[in-house]
Amino acid sequence: MGRFKIIDVALIGAMAALLAACAQSAPEDAPESVLAAAGDDPAARAAAVLALPSRPVEDHIDDELRKPANVLAYMDVRPGMKIFEMEAGGGYYTELLSPLVGPTGEVVMHNPEPFDAFLGDAVTKRVDGLDNVRITKSNFDDLDVEDGSMDMVTWILGPHDLYYTPGGAELGDDETAFAEIMRILKPGGDFIVLDHAATPGSPRSTGGTVHRIDPALVLEMATEAGFKLAGESDVLRNPDDNYDANIFEPEVRRKTDRFLYKFKKPE
Repeated sequence: MGRFKIIDVALIGAMAALLAACAQSAPEDAPESVLAAAGDDPAARAAAVLALPSRPVEDHIDDELRKPANVLAYMDVRPGMKIFEMEAGGGYYTELLSPLVGPTGEVVMHNPEPFDAFLGDAVTKRVDGLDNVRITKSNFDDLDVEDGSMDMVTWILGPHDLYYTPGGAELGDDETAFAEIMRILKPGGDFIVLDHAATPGSPRSTGGTVHRIDPALVLEMATEAGFKLAGESDVLRNPDDNYDANIFEPEVRRKTDRFLYKFKKPE
């Protein structure tokens, strides 16, 4: 099991160089030209997409605490990939994945339908102009894509919601949900999981109360579904977190202890 950590100094240098490239590019082709200038290095490509001037101002504000440069570099998204983005929410990562996969790739932006009540029109506004993004709505255990069609599935800040029931709505069976992720991935495909950590030994119901999950439960469900753990990043870990606090409480919001795993579907 590998450990992964991006050196901030290197990211800052890459960001500066790519901002300069962006300034020299015509606005209409800035995303493709800047990402091309980044080459194949995952950290450079992450810095490049974060530097794009098309990103909303509020997303830039979130960057410091969400550390997307590190997360994206760990994911290593490549041009032409097909990515299923489970529980994409308002699309913070959709905005980044879309240019990374480029015009030959695809991002399937997923949310359970009950989330419409608090997402409003955020999703439709987000995808305006992102021509390689398709919106889909379903429970976690019924994903609207063909068998073996995705290069990567991401589930960012979401597995705990298997045990969340907004308005009394069930969002899907946990065992079936992980089986569905296995079904839609190509052999050798990656499954990226990032979520808020709960106290070790916490029951599954914690996902519906303080919106956290014991990392051991994710490891257990992924393993039972047939996934192999390929690595773990500690970039978002915070041992000083108050694990009893709801993730939306001001004292911990955007500062929780978050685990980040990479699983692989066997070849």
